[in-house]
Amino acid sequence: MTDAVELARELVRRPSVTPDARDVLDYLAGVLGAAGFACTPLRFSAENTPDVDNLHAAIGSGARHLAFAGHLDVVPPGDESRWSAPPFAALLRDGRVIGRGVADMKSGVAAFVAAAIDFLAERGAAFDGRISLILTGDEEGPAINGTKKVMEHLRAAGDLPEVCLLGEPTCREVFGEMIKVGRRGSLTAHIAVNGIQGHVAYPETADNPIHRLVRILDELLAKRLDAGNAYFPPSTLMVTTVDVGNPATNVVPGQARASLNIRFSTEQSTEALERWISEVAARHAADVELRFERGAQPFLNPPGAWSDLVAAAVADVTGLDPALGTTGGTSDARFIKDYCQVVEYGLCGKTMHSVDESVDAAEIAALARVYRRVLERYFR
Repeated sequence: MTDAVELARELVRRPSVTPDARDVLDYLAGVLGAAGFACTPLRFSAENTPDVDNLHAAIGSGARHLAFAGHLDVVPPGDESRWSAPPFAALLRDGRVIGRGVADMKSGVAAFVAAAIDFLAERGAAFDGRISLILTGDEEGPAINGTKKVMEHLRAAGDLPEVCLLGEPTCREVFGEMIKVGRRGSLTAHIAVNGIQGHVAYPETADNPIHRLVRILDELLAKRLDAGNAYFPPSTLMVTTVDVGNPATNVVPGQARASLNIRFSTEQSTEALERWISEVAARHAADVELRFERGAQPFLNPPGAWSDLVAAAVADVTGLDPALGTTGGTSDARFIKDYCQVVEYGLCGKTMHSVDESVDAAEIAALARVYRRVLERYFR
């Protein structure tokens, strides 16, 4: 049996702060090549973005084609003096592995690599089907030269999977509690209100942009966007910055700026949200500048045979009947869903991106067993 915990620790020990994941990808290419996988490095580039290394590993042939997917790039560890252990040492303490990326999402990758290797050791390379691993290095970054381009490459090569399981953390409190069958959309708005600078003692000579900006934000925050639906929670709007850049208390500034982010369900559209924000802004300010960043569109893979199979595998190992959810941030599933059925299942993600990011070692081993059961159920 492949030790998924030790494999996860090996991955953490190879720092891969986005977008520099080449070392850890090369290591996995060696592990997978030794198990019989054909490994294809894929390096993609785009203007004004860093070059990104990715890896596609595959074995077998046949109509039945299951892919596992995951990213190996991680966010920076931040101030390492705040960690109780070096962030890339993968310390095992009190049953937990500590390290940057161990939750998001090197343990998930280690678990499906271990599951695939052990499945092949039992069934042999001549099993009736194809297993592929999509390993990328651009999820925590711009997300331009990673999964998006790998999927385009696979389509051009005629090697798209039938179904895909993305190993992102999906559980909040209890391992086995949730499978994700979709994700919310993300829209960021940057608002700059221009006024007339002046002395606070002579308000009639000034036009305070802060007051106008506050009224815009107040109206935006007062609206309940929607009630969600059967699979999505209600859409939410969060103000993330308010900036004036005015060090003087007796000066009305000439400009006030704010940014906000909306995480939205399939009850909304990007275009409608942008129109709404623009209309509210125009009501309260004659001179306002708006800039939108479209992060992702909401999507739902309708529950069916694939999500049922993964849910059954989770129940086999954990004894729990996982909920089908769409909570959390965006993921690379937004790129995969255009090519095949994709669901997400992984560890508890409470500590991801935090100081002392950690996971329960026993849950890494259990996750490998879940993925093994997915393979056994799919390739019956």
